[in-house]
Amino acid sequence: MIRLSKEQVILLHQRLIETTGGSTGIRDEGMLESALSNPFQSFGDVELYPSIQAKAAQLCFGIVKNHPMIDGNKRLGTHVMLVFMALNGYELLYTQQELSNTILDLAAGKIGFETILQWIISHQK
Repeated sequence: MIRLSKEQVILLHQRLIETTGGSTGIRDEGMLESALSNPFQSFGDVELYPSIQAKAAQLCFGIVKNHPMIDGNKRLGTHVMLVFMALNGYELLYTQQELSNTILDLAAGKIGFETILQWIISHQK
């Protein structure tokens, strides 16, 4: 399994902001580290998020909900989820509107981790 490092995620954020606008920078480094490490936690020998899909969902959820960056958390959470899936051999099929609505619902608290996980599973190519 290929993981994204904190440095890679920060670089992705900088590129997203350069491309789409907004402010660069980390608002809370601890929240960023938490969002990036939580999907890979285990209890004993049991992974809390055992599948690539669950890890991707938790990466997205953590970044969107923890707001670790000054700006662009929804964009970053989405991008990290998609890049993580691609790096690990998975492609998702979706419309931009569908993806945008899903992430906006997550940010607004209308949906949670389980819904994001099911969305990923149902949109795998």
